[in-house]
Amino acid sequence: MRLPPFNPYAAVVIGVLAVSSSAILVKLADGAPSAIIANYRLLFAVLIMFPIILLKYRHEFRLISKKNWVLSIIAGVFLSLHFILWFESLNYTSVASSVVLVTMQPIFAFIGTYMLFQEKFSYGTVISMVIALFGSIIIGIGDFQLGGMALFGDILALLGAIAVTVYFLSGQSARKHLSLMTYTFIVYSVSSITLIIYNLILQNSFFGYPAVHWWVFLILAIVPTFFGHTLFNWALKWLSTSTISMGIVFEPIGASILAYFILNESPTWSQLLGGTIVIFGLFLFIMSTSRKTKVTISRKGLK
Repeated sequence: MRLPPFNPYAAVVIGVLAVSSSAILVKLADGAPSAIIANYRLLFAVLIMFPIILLKYRHEFRLISKKNWVLSIIAGVFLSLHFILWFESLNYTSVASSVVLVTMQPIFAFIGTYMLFQEKFSYGTVISMVIALFGSIIIGIGDFQLGGMALFGDILALLGAIAVTVYFLSGQSARKHLSLMTYTFIVYSVSSITLIIYNLILQNSFFGYPAVHWWVFLILAIVPTFFGHTLFNWALKWLSTSTISMGIVFEPIGASILAYFILNESPTWSQLLGGTIVIFGLFLFIMSTSRKTKVTISRKGLK
């Protein structure tokens, strides 16, 4: 395998920092409906990608099978649902609680693969899932004491984690047959169209927002989307899925630090304790489910 043009470990670090800003940016767009924020994040991403797709990848669309079209469309619909649920959760609960709970996606993904493909549970997997679940319960109890709306936000975040799990599971087969740019463009386009329809049904206004909101929409499309998720997908060519997942586990820590300095959000004792337990459980989970075959790369020539 040829050497990567950029250190993939550095790409993961940049990606974690980028996705950590997502929840903060959503909070800064306070006043705009969650579905509108999600809509413009994906729509602007599609518009940025369109010239590249038109120039370099348009020929790939003729080669896509009906099955991969269906799977990509399903993935796009559930990605839009993920953003709606997660962004809405931030209206009710803290950044710390929301991001920690939505990061539990790997556990839901494993449960999904167990139900679909009868993947076996090891003792380590079961123990780690119980630990993570225990941490989420501590967060929920603490947020319930703060008010029923905070707990409602926690539930929305968990549902958002389930939605993004369906997005990953439905799209992973199509992704194997499509280039990263083509697959991402299709999924983001479907998500954007879904969100436009959803906003029309709710009669949410597409215009009339202050300038700062439009900057937030654009930054959401660039920073957490391209410098976050796209970098993770790129790094998967050289690093194992478990390595990427280990990095993403740090997202709640980065988001909580940013929330403290930018939004003046101080996590409660239950969020700190529960979040720490969840992250510890996720680490154990990823370690117990990672494959024995590890991808190693030479550092020679990396800059």
